[in-house]
Amino acid sequence: MTTRRKFIEHTAAAGGALGLSPLIKLGLGAESPATMAGQLPRRVEKASASLNILILGGTGFTGPEQVDYAIARGHRVTLFNRGKTRPGMFKGKVAEELIGDLNGDTSALKGKKFDVVIDNPTTLPFWVKNAAQYLKGNTKHYIFISTTSVYRDQSEIGINENSPTVPMPAGLDPYQPDERNPAQLAASANPANYGAFKARAEVEVENQYPGINTIIRPCLIVGPLDRTDRFTYWPARIDKGGEVLAPDKPDDPCQFIDSRDLAEFTVRMAEAREFGTYNAIGPEKPMTIAEMLYGVKAITTAGAQFTWVPWEFLKENGIRPWRHMTVWQPPVGATAGYQRRSAAKAIAKGLTFRPLAVTAKDTLDWHKTRPAEEQAKTLNGEINGLAMSKEAEVLAKWHASQKSG
Repeated sequence: MTTRRKFIEHTAAAGGALGLSPLIKLGLGAESPATMAGQLPRRVEKASASLNILILGGTGFTGPEQVDYAIARGHRVTLFNRGKTRPGMFKGKVAEELIGDLNGDTSALKGKKFDVVIDNPTTLPFWVKNAAQYLKGNTKHYIFISTTSVYRDQSEIGINENSPTVPMPAGLDPYQPDERNPAQLAASANPANYGAFKARAEVEVENQYPGINTIIRPCLIVGPLDRTDRFTYWPARIDKGGEVLAPDKPDDPCQFIDSRDLAEFTVRMAEAREFGTYNAIGPEKPMTIAEMLYGVKAITTAGAQFTWVPWEFLKENGIRPWRHMTVWQPPVGATAGYQRRSAAKAIAKGLTFRPLAVTAKDTLDWHKTRPAEEQAKTLNGEINGLAMSKEAEVLAKWHASQKSG
């Protein structure tokens, strides 16, 4: 099953800003996201009624948080995945583990009935249709985890659930397995098409499960277990101390959501049988990039100091937003609204957010449990983030330009 994370890995190979590194191996059923981050599991109240929940995926990034929270709430959880990403992670904890592939054989779903299906990994519309041959009519609620990348005009400030979405690229048939469709396989490796495939997959969800579907569109998902380093870079780098290159202006906006907040919102929406489309975006109140970086600094003792370098200078020196300066996009032009989308609808339905300090500390604690070579990749900018050697080079050029100017 090509998951959301696998798609991100493909986009990195195609020159995109995202990617994967190997994740520290978890014990068979003995570890959870909470214990990996060095925490004791917190007390969670039981739901008023137990649901029979199928989670597609479940062992990647957001999936484990959903499983942990759903079980803590008293729900019966079944997993469906290829059995390749941390197999046995929830052995003895979930009701059943079904092996299959959304891009291939989904027959393990035949004859199964569920109250709720939570679809985490789907990128291609074909995957929705392929699973629906067994799930359609056999679930009361289908929740699809999409993305805010579906929005067509990221320059729009205040993007909401009614904003136009990205059309499919011309000439592609999104209803074939990608390995049988060379043009689609190439297109799916192009990061520019990620939002388009997700948007068409949303349409297929509505076609297959009319009136009983929920579309959740998260922005940047962060927290423990995130292998893309799109947020992890900052706690890791700031914890090293010294002069830290910071992007553009301190009051530039930023948005992200902790994977645990996303997971809990998803499960609560299942419990409440809330249908419709929702932007899952945090934090609740607007945050600047300076507030984020200083908030991360507050959970370390390294004494990092930030040097804010204008976007034009960064661009001239090969520094890319989102790829090197993670979490940040220029708040002008085509990306003016990228970090200013609206989450009002989801907040009204109970989306909550844990403090930045909790997200930052838990992410850093988890990062320190990774093998040394993975930690080194983060500070070498091999996945996302900026290599410290390149950072020092750009900072030296910036200071030289200020002296000469």
